[in-house]
Amino acid sequence: MKRNRSTHRVLFLAFLFLNAASIANGQTETVRPLEVGAKAINFDLPIVGRDDYIELQDQYKQGPVVVVVLRGFPGYQCPLCSQQFSTLVNRAKTLTGKVHKVILVYPGEKDQLTKYAKRFLGSRRLPEPLTLVADPGMEMVRQWGLRWDKPRETAYPATYLIKSNGRVAWRKVSDSHAGRSTVDEILRELKKL
Repeated sequence: MKRNRSTHRVLFLAFLFLNAASIANGQTETVRPLEVGAKAINFDLPIVGRDDYIELQDQYKQGPVVVVVLRGFPGYQCPLCSQQFSTLVNRAKTLTGKVHKVILVYPGEKDQLTKYAKRFLGSRRLPEPLTLVADPGMEMVRQWGLRWDKPRETAYPATYLIKSNGRVAWRKVSDSHAGRSTVDEILRELKKL
């Protein structure tokens, strides 16, 4: 579903206004990562290398969705993200038919994120069911409680399995650069659905 930029600006400004109001009222509660059983917070993010967006709820209504949050661009291309990404690309066929979509989220500051995300993707064409999206300004990672708010950090690496009812069936969130999910772990959890 394609969204125009003014719609995204309005939604982003509303998000900032609500957060500013909460802080002004002394409500500075830390958002915790989504738990198993929680409703996945919807997002509508730009697809890297295309003039289109992907909306999470449109995807999980068609079947299970895996959301993989990479570190994106914290000032450099993360080698562990590149390795995890390559493994998912190389094993995409094993996920086909078991999951509707694997959405890889590449977060970072808005300034030049598109350029770095395109550089990360390179000349590769992603096989189904993989899609790489950008999270400019890190709105999605904040909402999902994955914002790693330290210098030269963006998001905690995380993987979520979302059922067709929009609920989190499984998650793996790392508090370091390592500890990423593997394709075998994802396949094992998909069998449990």
